[in-house]
Parts: sequence; structure tokens; C-alpha cells
Amino acid sequence: MTKIKLEIIIDAPIERVFDLARSIDLHKLSTTGTNEEAIAGKTSGLIELGETVTWRAKHFGIYQNLTVEVIEFEKPFMFGDVMLKGAFKQMKHIHRFLADGSGTKMVDEFEFVSPFGFLGKLADSIFLKRYMKKFLINKNKELKYVAESQEWKKIINETKG
Repeated sequence: MTKIKLEIIIDAPIERVFDLARSIDLHKLSTTGTNEEAIAGKTSGLIELGETVTWRAKHFGIYQNLTVEVIEFEKPFMFGDVMLKGAFKQMKHIHRFLADGSGTKMVDEFEFVSPFGFLGKLADSIFLKRYMKKFLINKNKELKYVAESQEWKKIINETKG
């Protein structure tokens, strides 16, 4: 299993960061490079425990679908999702949030197993782990920007209201 762990400090309250991290709408905005679109399940708003979302995105020049379900949820400290269908053999993504002074420390733990046995492991080591890490870093930078600016009000107000 390939593992990626990222940490980022965000100058915003834990509740705001937690809600933004589970916002379908912010996810779409933060992944413009892959044209991500929620096409089934929860397609806007804040995803909750037991809900699924199917994403359609372009990775490596190919459109792919990925369906995940939120299986763990402890507001505002963590939520976790697992892949039900998609390109990986297995995938799990845990999002953790810790109050850090007036801000929030967000920790991403992303684990995946590629298909195709040895060839999948080779792809992981050559480029896929690096690709996924860069993808997550860019998503987290956008979340940080939105949370620390006034932009969060558009996302949270639209999703809650």
C-alpha cells in the first residue's frame, strides 16, 4: 500500500476548515486542472457520514470515475472516505483537523493500492505517488486560500443555505 501524509497549517477556525474540506463545491473549484465533476450521489453541499459521491475527472489524459463513501465522521476533528469503485485496487483518505492556536492543523492521510500487481507497484514508485501528492498539495493550498480569505463565505453560505 502506498501512503502519503501531508500537513498544513491554516489560519482559520477548525469548524470552518472541517466544513470546507468536505465541501463538494470547493473540491470542484480546487481541482480545475482535472475537470472534476460530481456526477452521482452527493453532488453539492457538505458530504456527511454514509454519503457517497462519484467524481468524473481527467487524469493522464483519460476521463475516469471514482466513487467514494464517507465511512468515518467525527465533527470537527476527522472524516474518512474509501473508494467503492474506481481506478485504484484500494483507496482510503483520512482527513484530520487539530485546533492549533487560532488556526487549524489539517492532516491528510491518503493510502492506495494500484491494480496490476507488480506493474502497479512500479507505476506507484516511478510517478503515481508523486502525481497524487502534488494533486493533494494543490487541493490543500486552495482550501487554505479559501479558508483564510473571505471566499469561504461563498462556499459555506451556498452549501448551507
